[in-house]
Amino acid sequence: MRTRVKICGITRHEDALAATGMAADAIGLVFYEKSPRYVSPGDAFTAMQGLPPFICKVGLFVDAPASQVEATLADVRLDLLQFHGDESPDYCEQFAVPYIKALRMREGVDVVAFAKQHKNAAGILLDAYQQGVAGGTGQVFDWTQIPRNIDVPIILAGGLDASNVAEAITQVRPYAVDVSGGVEAKKGIKDAAKMAVFMSEVKRVSN
Repeated sequence: MRTRVKICGITRHEDALAATGMAADAIGLVFYEKSPRYVSPGDAFTAMQGLPPFICKVGLFVDAPASQVEATLADVRLDLLQFHGDESPDYCEQFAVPYIKALRMREGVDVVAFAKQHKNAAGILLDAYQQGVAGGTGQVFDWTQIPRNIDVPIILAGGLDASNVAEAITQVRPYAVDVSGGVEAKKGIKDAAKMAVFMSEVKRVSN
């Protein structure tokens, strides 16, 4: 099965167009103000203008008040929500929009139990753990920690770039990979050449 690709941390219209022009399946918009890749709802709306059909627009939140998520949904047409904090299943399910739930991988984490807890999630995103950082660390975690008996799609994140994504796909066989810093010129600004090489590496091993 083809491995899907989400390019996260999009802040500019030209980067969104470049990513989708290279056949990325989804773009990620970070609505977490502490992130260097934060985008306001207004700027997110602008970034998404003119995108081709069938592209998934993903909004990332971290322990946001429900009112913030609802207000963002009113301003920005999102297809999928991504929760990167300590949100409960009840919280995640209240918005009537499909969601994925992030789990930061560290010693003692029970991925199977977490997936069962979020059984209604569209997928589980596995990311590297760094204390005090909600995501986007640029660090790779030990992929052998990922069990095989998980009933929901796995999205692999954490330190992926063109040099390691082929190995990651071959070893983990995730439903999708999620990249941000690995295709950037600087935080929040994507590098078209890096995106192209990354997409080429994904295609090479996932067809």
